[in-house]
Amino acid sequence: MLAVLVVIWVLLDQFTKSLVAGQELGGMFVGPFMGLVDFRLVHNTGGAWGVFEGNTVALGVFSLVVCALLAVYYIWQRNEVNLVQAIGIALIMAGGIGNAIDRFAQGYVTDFIEFSFFDFPVFNVADIGVTCGFVLLFIGLALEWRRDAKARP
Repeated sequence: MLAVLVVIWVLLDQFTKSLVAGQELGGMFVGPFMGLVDFRLVHNTGGAWGVFEGNTVALGVFSLVVCALLAVYYIWQRNEVNLVQAIGIALIMAGGIGNAIDRFAQGYVTDFIEFSFFDFPVFNVADIGVTCGFVLLFIGLALEWRRDAKARP
């Protein structure tokens, strides 16, 4: 299941990025949708909020190392990992792989989703996977810790 979700999310990320590839850099090309989001093409050579700007190869390597560590953790703990954790791990891995593909193939990450109603960095489907994945992973871990605490005499 983990590998299937990773592949589907990476394909969704790369497909959405291909849809915006021909748009004007920096210009809003669609939106706002219900006052929530615009689509604005940005090429990001850094991480979130522009940290480590210009270090795209190092960030790509870091992403792949994190993905490899998560895969090892999943394999090592596969009998202990609950469904919420597994989905979280898959989304983190897919997001990391999706952005690493951009970093190595293009030298930057293609971001295009922008909130209309408050100032927030422009992001993409891979970023959504990483963010939601970490939230789900921590929820899954909390559920496991709670279950273990209740099981103790």
